[in-house]
Amino acid sequence: MPAWGETLHGRHFAMGPGGKGSNQAVAAARQGASVELITRLGQDHFAAMAREVFSEEGIGRRHVGEDPDQPTGTATIIVDDERGENAILIVPGACDRLTPADIDAATDTIAGSAVFVSQLELPAETCFHAIAVAAGNGVPVVLNPAPARSIPRDILAMVDYLTPNETETEALVGHAVNNLEDAQRAARTLRDWGVANVLITLGGEGVYVCGDAYEGRIAAFSAGPLRDTTGAGDAFNGGFVAALAAGAPLEAAARTGCAVAGLSVTRQGTAPSMPSRAETRALLETAS
Repeated sequence: MPAWGETLHGRHFAMGPGGKGSNQAVAAARQGASVELITRLGQDHFAAMAREVFSEEGIGRRHVGEDPDQPTGTATIIVDDERGENAILIVPGACDRLTPADIDAATDTIAGSAVFVSQLELPAETCFHAIAVAAGNGVPVVLNPAPARSIPRDILAMVDYLTPNETETEALVGHAVNNLEDAQRAARTLRDWGVANVLITLGGEGVYVCGDAYEGRIAAFSAGPLRDTTGAGDAFNGGFVAALAAGAPLEAAARTGCAVAGLSVTRQGTAPSMPSRAETRALLETAS
C-alpha cells in the first residue's frame, strides 16, 4: 500500500460492476433466486454499466431510481496479488440519496419476498426503516452490517440473520475476533441483544454459525488457487440468502454460502467472479 505522498506501480487495472448490494444480488441471482434490487444510480456511464449487468443477470429494476445530481456510487479496490487480500475506498454517490420514502414505495415488493436483505452502504435511517418494514410484514431479515458501524439494539432485535465479518463483529460488540472462542462469545452477545441467528464470516476459516437450529463452525471450501478475496463476503451472503429463500435450513444455507464464496475467490473481480448454481452444486457434492 502506498504511504501518504508515495507513488507505487501497479500490475493490472480493471473496471467492472460492484457495490455490496449489487454483488449480493448477482450472487443470489446466479444461484437461481428471483431478485429485486432497491437502490439509486446516477445518470452516467457507471449507471449504464450497472443497468446492463442487472438486465443480463435477470435482476428486477422496478425500484432502481436515478439521481440527476449525484454520480453512481463507486469503489476503488487495491488488491495484493500475492495474498489476494484487498483494501477498499467507497464513494457512495447517488446511493447515499436513497430515502425511507423509496423504501415505502417498495413496500409491496418487500412484503411479497421470501427474504429481505440489506447492508450498510446506504444511509442508516433508510436501512433501519427498510428493516422495520420487512419485519413488520413478517419477512425474514438478513443484515450484512458492512461497512462497520454501530446499530441500535432495537434494530438488531428485528434481524433474523446477522452476517458480519470479524472486523464488523468487533465494531458491534466491542472486542476483537481473533479465534473461534472470540466468535462464539461475540455471537452469543449478539443473540442476547435480540438477533435470532448470527453468522460470523471468518475468511479462510469459514463461518461460525450460532442459532437455535444449529451452532458450530462450517469450514471454508477450497475450490482452487486463491486469486482475489474482493467480494467474498458478498458471495457468501448471496449464496446464503438464495438457499434460505429456496427453503434450506440454517446449516445447509450457510454451507451454500461458503461454497459460493469458495468459488468466487478463485477468480478476479467481484460480480463477475460469482459462480453459477451448477458450479456451486458440483462443489457441494464433491465436498459432501
